[in-house]
Amino acid sequence: MNKIAVVGGTGYTGVELLRLLARHPGVELQAITSRAERGRPVAELFPSLRGQVDLCFSAPDAESLKQCDLVFFATPNGVAMQQVPELLAAGVRVIDLAADFRLRDADQWAHWYGMAHACPELLQQAVYGLPERNREAIRQARLVANPGCYPTATQLGLLPLLERALVHPEGLIVDAKSGVSGAGRQAKVGSLLCEASENFQAYAVSGHRHLPEIRQGLSEAAGQPVELTFVPHLIPMIRGIHATLYARLRQPMQLEDVQAVFEQRYADEPFVDVMPMASHPETRSVKGANHCRLAVHLPQGGDTVVVLAVIDNLVKGAAGQAVQNMNIMLGLDESAGLDGLALLP
Repeated sequence: MNKIAVVGGTGYTGVELLRLLARHPGVELQAITSRAERGRPVAELFPSLRGQVDLCFSAPDAESLKQCDLVFFATPNGVAMQQVPELLAAGVRVIDLAADFRLRDADQWAHWYGMAHACPELLQQAVYGLPERNREAIRQARLVANPGCYPTATQLGLLPLLERALVHPEGLIVDAKSGVSGAGRQAKVGSLLCEASENFQAYAVSGHRHLPEIRQGLSEAAGQPVELTFVPHLIPMIRGIHATLYARLRQPMQLEDVQAVFEQRYADEPFVDVMPMASHPETRSVKGANHCRLAVHLPQGGDTVVVLAVIDNLVKGAAGQAVQNMNIMLGLDESAGLDGLALLP
């Protein structure tokens, strides 16, 4: 049985990770850390875990974490990079759900996250944890950077087109909407019920932290730099991301042929569902599940491909994808612990 620890288990991503790990057949939770909640039973803070998780929160002690096979960091940006080098030196494998190791350029990371990187030498070693793109590298990885939620939906939606050079790499448009849980569990005015309910707004139009991550991943897929406009929006629901993606074809194609490209690309992917032509995937169809559902359109038979991508931002966009990466790293069934169906209604 693989020994697992979760550093930072009090946020929405952390509790989602605990929900998935609690029933996982191949792992045993050894520690769940939180300085603020140290000594408090996890199930007292999260009653949904009563009878499933019997541990108390503990301080993030390096010596106890070194006894684990793999450690998840579900912490704010800038925390994991302070502790990861010591764990790696002790032979512990690490998955970071924050952004500390997603970007390969330390200067760019500092620009977007407002602090110098503590271990820039690890940025080139970290494997970007999008299984549908980097599965074999993840299998051998010591350190995995779990992708962000917006980047997951966006990349899965555009990879088939860019990998085969079917669309122009410039002029890509990402119009994405997220539920309020994407803002985290901290008390913020914009996340209050009276602020977010019955409201819809764009934010970070001048530049969102996920932009360089999306650009980096899509450029690697295309084999050349890509240019894109990324505009995120907040919608009044708890979970879910809906990304509407626009790309211009290099050569005329029929919708049937574009559909075939997507079906072939994801034929063997357990967590990507290419829906029938003319479909309009709903966020509720992936609520609580580790799936990305995609639909491809070619409006009015023109040269602009429109891809609709939906995920649960806390599952395939965060904790579920982290468990998927863990399964690959530890040689487990990739779907282990992730076979739950979406919740409806």
